[in-house]
This record gives sequence, structure tokens and C-alpha cells, in this order.
Amino acid sequence: MSLKVRINEDMKAAMRAKESARLSALRLLLAAVKQREIDERIELDDAAVLAVVDKMLKQRRDSVAQYEAAQRFDLANAERFEIDVLSAYKPAGLNADQIAAAVDEAIKATGASAAADMGKLMAVLKPQLAGKADMAEVSKLVKSRLSN
Repeated sequence: MSLKVRINEDMKAAMRAKESARLSALRLLLAAVKQREIDERIELDDAAVLAVVDKMLKQRRDSVAQYEAAQRFDLANAERFEIDVLSAYKPAGLNADQIAAAVDEAIKATGASAAADMGKLMAVLKPQLAGKADMAEVSKLVKSRLSN
């Protein structure tokens, strides 16, 4: 079952169970997927749907930080709920050792040795790790490995 179909089925189940908060989050996700399909005039595959989920998760995390800074904990909790709903569609992430091994392998494969090679290295890592690891954390790890 494709990811898009799974999200659609979960939306129907949330409707039947009258889970309004979950239903709202799933409708937002499906709307974002549909918007991207219309904008790019393509049918999104699972990898592209995961990219939409990642983008929405990042937006929700940013919102939580802003709401907490403004002392709006009610809104922050609503965003956290949406994060939980969206996170269910992400594949199991890689652990720190697996990410470090992938970075080391990419460094060997590209011959990267200085911070100037970071773009080349990230270009190799992104297709491998996108959706499986937080790319901001991967970027920090790459910076630390190349600066040593």
C-alpha cells in the first residue's frame, strides 16, 4: 500500500472514529500533498510524500518553539499533537552509529577532506539519508568530521 493511500485510509478511520484533531492533521497533510502534485503536475511517489511530511514536521517544530517563547502552551501542545500524527508516517530512523558510518563511507567515496568539500559530501548523503535522518544533524556531523 502506498503511503498516500495509507494516509487517506487513516483519514477515513479518523472520520469514522470522530477524532477531529487527528482528522484535521491528516487533512492538512493530504492538502499539502495534493498542492504539490498540482503545482508540479506529477503524481507523488512515497519518497516525495515523505519529503512533504518532513517539511510539515519541520514547520510544526518551528511553531512549537515560537509558541513556547510566546508562552502560548495551548497552541504548542496542538502543534505537538500534529507532530505525533505526522511522525507516524516516517520510516524508522537510523541510529547515530548508522549515520556516522554513512558519513564516513561518503567521505571515503568522495575524498572530502576540508570544509570546502561539504557541499559535494552532502550531495552524496542526502539521497541516502533523506527521510531516515534529520539532515540538520547530519550536516553538523559532516562539519565536525571535516573540521578535524
